[in-house]
Amino acid sequence: MSDSKIFLSPPHMTGNEQKYIKEAFDSNWIAPVGRNIDLFEQEIAHYVGAKGAVAVSSGTAAIHLALSLLGVKKGDTVFCSSLTFVASANPIIYQGAEPVFLDSEPDTWNMSPQALERALIEAKKKGNLPKAIIVVHLYGQPAKMDEIMGLSEVYGVPVIEDAAESLGSTYQKQMTGTIGKFGVFSFNGNKIITTSGGGALVSDDLEALDRARFLATQARDPAIHYQHSTVGFNYRMSNILAGIGRAQMEVIVDRVKARREIFNRYQQPLSFLPGVSCIPELINTESNRWLTALTINEELAGTTSLQIVREMVKQNIEVRPVWKPLHLQPLFRGNNYYSHQEGASISDLLYTRGVCLPSGSSLTENDQSRIIECLRYVIEHAEVTERIV
Repeated sequence: MSDSKIFLSPPHMTGNEQKYIKEAFDSNWIAPVGRNIDLFEQEIAHYVGAKGAVAVSSGTAAIHLALSLLGVKKGDTVFCSSLTFVASANPIIYQGAEPVFLDSEPDTWNMSPQALERALIEAKKKGNLPKAIIVVHLYGQPAKMDEIMGLSEVYGVPVIEDAAESLGSTYQKQMTGTIGKFGVFSFNGNKIITTSGGGALVSDDLEALDRARFLATQARDPAIHYQHSTVGFNYRMSNILAGIGRAQMEVIVDRVKARREIFNRYQQPLSFLPGVSCIPELINTESNRWLTALTINEELAGTTSLQIVREMVKQNIEVRPVWKPLHLQPLFRGNNYYSHQEGASISDLLYTRGVCLPSGSSLTENDQSRIIECLRYVIEHAEVTERIV
């Protein structure tokens, strides 16, 4: 095929990463200690406005550490957004606890405060309040944090913000990841900045972050011999990868700006296509627009999200469905689920209608025009033959 492949969200290097990697090699600090990791943590904390940060091997590891710090254990429950990647909930299982899934609401596609309130009321009646609430800022769009934090305070349940996709997004001028007790970021290769693989835990509780570092380095006791009194994890980020992160943090403002511009270039022409709607942006919030996500109304568009994905992939354009809700996953069959309204599951609807378009910060205007024209052609010529189930 003559047209080169357009990826969904490829890494975007600055050209400065090698300088910090070389610094790690020259100093021989290759293991998970060194100047790069210390400065990377300081830069993350400063950028988001948190008192501290711990750089770890993945966003999943950061969620696991947060749950450990909150004392989540076997027999406990943890409330979690359903419309998200499985990594948001897997650490609950690691701790032997049970995830309870909460629906989205239509204004942000994130955790429904109505579903959360209903779930908390029922849990309190049963004398089994959750140990934590994991709220996801999906595709960079902040959740309704005022309502969620209000319920958190009333019921005394701490909030972990899974901000893996929302570094650089703000809620009422406050960075996501700094509103709850703990915030989690991911630096996977497809995120807005990358360390190839990695994540971070942020908080204003510096004592808790010190504990997180201890747990993330195998929980070794302060003894001259190798002594361990508690179970730890091998979760620290390497000094080399932190060097990549330092270079990436130098351009985070530019990366957010680029993704927002890409979204804006999509929004106007796509708004004229029948049945196509972009993910909304809640008033007094600013999304980093990590991915431009759409919904396709089959009755108006004359095609389905699945057909659009398949046809655009044939044209060498990587387009993906939105996340399959966790309450629909075979792994979590039988887990409790609270919908936005009785008999109305928003996350199910978004799953069957949602599409994510290429949104990498290195996407050229020519490639974006190609994507838009391809989408327009598919909608104008397709007939409904298959749907997501």
